Amino acid sequence: MSFGADTPAAASAAPAFDWARAALSGCRFRRLSETDLPFLGRLYAATRAEELAPVPWSEADKAAFLDQQFQAQHAHYQRYYPNADWLVITHGGEDIGRFYIERWPTQHRIIDIAFMPAHRGRGYGEALLRDAIDEAMAVGKDVSIHIEKLNPAMRLYRRLGFVTEEDKGVYDLMRWRAAGACEGQAREKQASQHQVKIA
Repeated sequence: MSFGADTPAAASAAPAFDWARAALSGCRFRRLSETDLPFLGRLYAATRAEELAPVPWSEADKAAFLDQQFQAQHAHYQRYYPNADWLVITHGGEDIGRFYIERWPTQHRIIDIAFMPAHRGRGYGEALLRDAIDEAMAVGKDVSIHIEKLNPAMRLYRRLGFVTEEDKGVYDLMRWRAAGACEGQAREKQASQHQVKIA
């Protein structure tokens, strides 16, 4: 299974992304390697824990189900997003999350962003999303992501300017549009200049 690196050293090298907000929040990134799969499995399980809590299965059955689901998701991502950046998010030397992103000609697709429970609600996700938006806006591209309808983070995405583009059943395909943002900024700048002239 390939993660876009030819050697272990290349796989663990720090990506050279100019993600200033994430850096200020203390987040660091490294490229995925095979040795990260156990952590990613635990992270995936953590994202499904609340959903599976009421299910009357044994802990062993839940663990087996989650492992099967993680392996299927991981294989799907690798197959359909072959040119993605697969990144483990670290903070203070601890692995705390994952961020997968692929850059297409017209948009940047955030494949997945997730944090361990102890590191949610600290602003790391918002900082990283704002950095991803800035990166895409700098080259005139949109940002898109699939979000579960009941995901509490839906409020954050809407606050950042993402809108639902397509109903995918359990998920919504959401998009932040560079054109609309640029036009809005241009109007604000024009209005500001006009106010200065009046003053």
